[in-house]
Amino acid sequence: MKAWRYTSGFGVENLQIVELPEPVAGPGEAVVRVRACSLNYRDLAVMRGAYGSNVKAPLIPLSDGAGEVVAAGEGITRVKPGDRVAATFMQTWLGGAAPDDAQANSALGGAINGMMSEFVCLKADGLVHIPQHLSFEEAAALPCAAVTAWNALFRSGGIKPGHSVLTMGTGGVSLFALQFAKMAGARVIATSSSDAKIERLRAMRADHVINYKTTPDWDKPARQFTAGLGVDHVVEVGGAGTLGLSSKAVRRGGHIALIGVLAAGQGQFDPRLMMLKSVRLQGIYVGSREMFEEMNRAIELAGIRPVLDRVFEFAELKEAMTHLEGGRHFGKICVRI
Repeated sequence: MKAWRYTSGFGVENLQIVELPEPVAGPGEAVVRVRACSLNYRDLAVMRGAYGSNVKAPLIPLSDGAGEVVAAGEGITRVKPGDRVAATFMQTWLGGAAPDDAQANSALGGAINGMMSEFVCLKADGLVHIPQHLSFEEAAALPCAAVTAWNALFRSGGIKPGHSVLTMGTGGVSLFALQFAKMAGARVIATSSSDAKIERLRAMRADHVINYKTTPDWDKPARQFTAGLGVDHVVEVGGAGTLGLSSKAVRRGGHIALIGVLAAGQGQFDPRLMMLKSVRLQGIYVGSREMFEEMNRAIELAGIRPVLDRVFEFAELKEAMTHLEGGRHFGKICVRI
């Protein structure tokens, strides 16, 4: 079988297509024919060799993938050949509020081999059935970005109808957060630096959109839109570069889901404001299998479809990485296998 792999080290020059033996399912395992993968910003960090000391080459990249089961090992009843499935981001985090060290070290495409291969052998417990109405490319967009947004809003945030949610940019987590928030009956304030993307956010039913390039103090219109109170939830994907403004935009007693580190610079962040406003700052590191399955039931009932920016072919993984690095995408970037 063919697989992409970092061979002797990281960097795009070490990312190559290799021939490997097809895997065989052992007890408790299932072999999946991978039909599509999707990219996350994390995959760029892995490529740059900047994702941590426990990530070592040789390594098959990408955490997110979907396909169909072709073989199940002895004693497996959870899945069977022909089932359409996706892999959980952390293969052994099945439930609970947060992963322990061992569960965190079961993350695909980092601590262990990922999904960018024609076939993969995984623990059957690390697979979930995908919504019937989704293509493999759409389903491949779910494991990291969608589950992260679900955890941020429903598990950590406890979102309710009528709440207000602030999202940042047009990457996968932010667009899933917009879709889930609208599904829950919430109001959404979205930010972007592109007027063209702003129009697309409006088409996705964002209630208010702010151009953060022309309005760098975007916390002010966010508070104005909420009658001066501030937003109930911030889906914070910028990190240090935006956390200061998020702490100003959120209401007293509000919730900030800290997810990403995408914004450049250190920013200005005064933790006293968080204290004085009794704000809850919660780090979000994707989610468990239980959250994934809960989310999939909602996606199926609501008929939600992930927003895909572009689908590349198997041989075009490097081009897909370059496209992600350029930051011009709107939604998820996928690779068809």
